[in-house]
Amino acid sequence: MTRLPTGGVIDRATTLRFTFDGRPYTGHAGDTLASALLAHGVTLMGRSFKYHRPRGVWGIGAEEPNALVELRGGARREPNTRATVAELFDGLEATSQNRWPSLRFDAMAVNGMLGPVFSAGFYYKTFMWPASFWEKVYEPLIRRAAGLGRAAEAPDPDGYERAHLFCDVLVIGAGPAGLAAALAAACTGARVVLADEDSRLGGRLLQDRQEIDGAPAALWAEQVLAELRAMPDVTLLPRTTVFGVFDDGQYGALERVADHLAAPPPGTPRQRAWTIVAKRAVLAAGAVERPIAFAGNDRPGVMSAAAARGYLNRFAVLPARRAVVFTAGDDGWRTAADLLGAGAEVTVVDARPVVAPAVTAMAAKARQVLGGRVTGTTGRLALTGVEIDGNRIEADLLAVAGGWNPTLNLSAHHGGRPVWNEGIHAFTPGTPPPGLAVAGAAAGRMTLAACLADGAAAGLAAARDAGHDGQALTLPRADDEPAALAPFFHVKGGRGKAFVDFQHDVTGDDIALAAREGFRSVEHAKRYTTLGMATDQGKTANVVGLAILAAETGRTIPETGTTMFRPPYTPVAIGALAGHHVGRAIKPIRRTPLHAWAARHGASFIETGPWLRAEWYARPGEKGWRDSVDREVLNVRAAAGVCDVSTLGKIEVVGPGAAALLDLVYANDIATLPVGRIRYGVMLREDGFVMDDGTVARLAEDRFFVTTTTVNAGKVMQHIEFCHQLLRPDLDVAILSVTDAWAQVSLAGPRSRDILSAITSADVSNAALPHMACLEAMVAGSIPARLYRLSFSGELAYEIGVPPDDAERFMEALMAAGAPQGLSPYGTEALGVLRIEKGHAAGGELNGQTTAGDLGLGRMLSRKKDFIGRAMAQRPALTDPARPVLVGLKALDAAQVIKAGSHLFEPGVAISTDNDLGHVTSACWSPHLGHMIALGLLSGGTARIGTRIRIHDPVRGNDSEAEVVKPVFIDIEGGRSRG
Repeated sequence: MTRLPTGGVIDRATTLRFTFDGRPYTGHAGDTLASALLAHGVTLMGRSFKYHRPRGVWGIGAEEPNALVELRGGARREPNTRATVAELFDGLEATSQNRWPSLRFDAMAVNGMLGPVFSAGFYYKTFMWPASFWEKVYEPLIRRAAGLGRAAEAPDPDGYERAHLFCDVLVIGAGPAGLAAALAAACTGARVVLADEDSRLGGRLLQDRQEIDGAPAALWAEQVLAELRAMPDVTLLPRTTVFGVFDDGQYGALERVADHLAAPPPGTPRQRAWTIVAKRAVLAAGAVERPIAFAGNDRPGVMSAAAARGYLNRFAVLPARRAVVFTAGDDGWRTAADLLGAGAEVTVVDARPVVAPAVTAMAAKARQVLGGRVTGTTGRLALTGVEIDGNRIEADLLAVAGGWNPTLNLSAHHGGRPVWNEGIHAFTPGTPPPGLAVAGAAAGRMTLAACLADGAAAGLAAARDAGHDGQALTLPRADDEPAALAPFFHVKGGRGKAFVDFQHDVTGDDIALAAREGFRSVEHAKRYTTLGMATDQGKTANVVGLAILAAETGRTIPETGTTMFRPPYTPVAIGALAGHHVGRAIKPIRRTPLHAWAARHGASFIETGPWLRAEWYARPGEKGWRDSVDREVLNVRAAAGVCDVSTLGKIEVVGPGAAALLDLVYANDIATLPVGRIRYGVMLREDGFVMDDGTVARLAEDRFFVTTTTVNAGKVMQHIEFCHQLLRPDLDVAILSVTDAWAQVSLAGPRSRDILSAITSADVSNAALPHMACLEAMVAGSIPARLYRLSFSGELAYEIGVPPDDAERFMEALMAAGAPQGLSPYGTEALGVLRIEKGHAAGGELNGQTTAGDLGLGRMLSRKKDFIGRAMAQRPALTDPARPVLVGLKALDAAQVIKAGSHLFEPGVAISTDNDLGHVTSACWSPHLGHMIALGLLSGGTARIGTRIRIHDPVRGNDSEAEVVKPVFIDIEGGRSRG
């Protein structure tokens, strides 16, 4: 391998230093790792998965099955990177993988001597006996041998992004067809996105010595790109792989923003995952040259003929001084011509006995063998010779041209089956996803002129379908180069293995064995042999494997069929899919409008779902959190307290059909609720279990304000939307989440009415604003507010909602007005104690496994209407009298500890699952009662009130008894909240 003194599209003025397996090398800007290594004569770059055979570069792009390496080190170590797409940068550290102790001497190559053992399906036939060996011997050995590279063990230090992009036309691929499509669409005024996986746009125009309008094709590509860059509605995305086609015109794409750098600059992501929403798309992803299976076709120095041509023309790397081109079509002769032009000695072996004179004339100076076969190769770590019909000649390059497979993967992501095209002896797209057209080589048009014309027509049609009209492009002048091809896939015989899937070491004999053993279905044969299941997903191997399977089973290739294609087209880093959502950012931390106020007043915070909420407010002299919580609870019962409840889900349901929709969603009657009143509501899932509870306030005939628990806010919103869109789309309703539109506090305690009266001129007397009523008023002078008379604590209480921007001003006014009355803030711990004392169900009880009857809410279920979950809630298992129901548990003395999660048993019985009667759902110390109390779900609980129950906690080592009581410990009659 030699770097030519001129040519290519590399920047010779910029020298880059890198290492491979610790040895230093140099390259130039524009090189890939593969091209730079080939320029130094390095052909051995990897080892195969199963046999650990030495492997070199086969391809020049994402199709590469052999040259997989580890890049970088430490926390940035990245395994299984294709050397053919890894851009060279200064300081790059690359390491070969899947070898021990070294690449040149791999001890695991002994596997090659065990070929008869490791034949197709060997893992189904071995490791079966003795059974006791599986866990102790077989599984550890398999796990040790599995895998290719090594993942980084330290956390990834780089950042990733997710972003959205909207366009009229998305063009996938920037070769001749893609450039023509993008230009044709852009000239209509359409918004165009052109994405290509390469760092340099132009596709095969950069790798072939062809002409457009009498000038080098690469020059035409630069002119088109310059024109596209000047258009304001065109977005170019190099280094971007479109990896999946999804519903409704959505395409997944991965942009390698900084993979070509040693480390991303500050503030720059390493990769960006795009969701591109396009009205129309054109797939112009080109085609991949496939191999021919023959003995010894995997040695380093055997590569695709198109790749050899590409390394020569794009990177100015002469792959060999003595080359053999083995071809089944006209395209291979172009590689021979280019190699001859660079000074190589070339032998062309064409499997066809007759070749057009115009084609053979392209390589007139080469030795030509028509109707010949390559029957073997020689060399240990590099190619040294090629056997042609049994006769060996010396060679250091074997360029193979078995034909082209259109890159149609994305066209089949919605289940469309590819169809066989006899004209090019390859599969072409069948029925593509809606809105996607296929053009150029991806559609089976294999000549330059055909690609340009097809791309331009597809781009214009896509723009017109997206609502933009324009004139057809004046096509540049280009020739239809010779492209005849014979269907030739396999050379039988010869010494050595004929490989089909290079990465997984699947041979032609493996596929023949699968056929003999009954695996005639292409899907079965794939899994039995692992054909196409490596990291390259069979981009080069599948069609050759199908051809061999067809021949072995006496069928044609179309009759044999093909496997399905699924996203992603190439591997996608999980970090890119996650974007910023890692670590603490996996969910955004939400703070209420009163967060800063609470922090200034000594609050300790706790995460409740995505929110940070004040847990308690410590005062000087208090020894621990219990002192703070006890003080807050007693103050609410004796005077007044205020708690930030802004995190409760808030949803407005508006429109003529709002009442009917809520009547469907809630199990109790909502439509009968008068304006200005509030009703407690229970919502069931479709399976009859409780989903959530909350309140519904009717602000007007057609306007309702719904509150939900904090944790279920999003779920309830989705549920209501689902019921509207799918179950009652006829209803005229608007549904809006307003959680962030209101800062809300709960003012509770016997003095709360006096405090509220001091900051509003509205009449809040019991007559004007009775329990479960609401009104709008001005508070603290000029702040608009909504007042809701409802209680979670069992005390006289109000919830007050104000605009978020006014929250702190309102809170300061409220605290000033309440100071003479003993008002103080309280947090979620005190709130939990208050609700347990009053017996209100919350998270521990609303666990997704309880029914309304379990929670003592069975009488709320309407018998006059239908509602979600009604039928399923009547199942015998959900109405069984033996189901655990909500009860209260009272400690027998002040020293006794009860913990949530403890199990409940009859005193004196054995501790076993058969005797388990339920569990404790919530527990707390009640400063009002002076001992611990709890809520629990107890089988036959109502009949057990007044008896004792055993509380057993095997995890935390607690075992005691408690009295079963009604699930209300304070103000059983409920007079306080109504006073």
